[in-house]
Amino acid sequence: MFTGLSAFPHTPLRDDRFDEAAYARLLERLTVAGVDSITALGSTGSYMYLDRDERRRAARAAVQHADSVPVIVGIGALRTSQVQTLADDAQEAGASAVLLAPVTYQALGDDEVVGLFEDVTAGLSVPLVVYDNPGTTHVTFADDLYRRIATLPHVASIKIPGVPADAAGAAARVQAIRDHIPATVTVGVSGDSTAATGLSAGCDAWYSVIGGTLPAPALRITRAALSGDHAAASAESAGLGPLWALFAEHGSYRVTAAIAEHLGLVAPDSLPRPVQGLGAAARAHAAQVVDELRLAD
Repeated sequence: MFTGLSAFPHTPLRDDRFDEAAYARLLERLTVAGVDSITALGSTGSYMYLDRDERRRAARAAVQHADSVPVIVGIGALRTSQVQTLADDAQEAGASAVLLAPVTYQALGDDEVVGLFEDVTAGLSVPLVVYDNPGTTHVTFADDLYRRIATLPHVASIKIPGVPADAAGAAARVQAIRDHIPATVTVGVSGDSTAATGLSAGCDAWYSVIGGTLPAPALRITRAALSGDHAAASAESAGLGPLWALFAEHGSYRVTAAIAEHLGLVAPDSLPRPVQGLGAAARAHAAQVVDELRLAD
């Protein structure tokens, strides 16, 4: 469950309501493609924009429609008590694991972050993935913070930010993290444009934005890298250069939503307001990239 490709689908809305039918379509694509796990309610899944009932419904739907694919459910919230409640909801829904980012409004110190994970893991009966996403949460994990959290009960994997672009730098970064955590805790790369490099540098998993909408190219990269064919993984990723450029310009969240809308997988305007999707020109560009790279196949 904490190796290979973990796909992060959107939680699509229609008229500002959770669209379970569209969600089921996204999940079916992932199960048919053969992803290794599905992570519901990650950042791509808009978790911080959803209330408890919406998140509970999405967690249940993910487990229901994922067939035999393990489902990891995001439980991040501002207050520890809210996180604990969401963890209970995820476990009751049948989640195989949970994903936790230390969400902030007031800045958190390292002891506060560790305290959050201590409190939450104490009540878990399933494994936990640590979500390090400083660009969104404004919490920066130093290697010593990884060490302190990775030794807590139930911690099974760490989702790290994108690695350096050069192979040597990436390998050094992954090894530095491994030097601080137990061997039982896997390391998963995020930042889709550097995923091939991260996997080739020794990461166990790819926690993937694009994998939640377009699983086929993400699986090709993952399978090649983890089988040792690093050149093929790099070439596959390089072929997605126009997509990575869109991510860099507009953000992966909005781009993947536009792609899902272009493919008819979700309704138009599927993101939670006040977030708006891509403008007309950028949306047309995203559709052109999908068509030219034949990513719909």
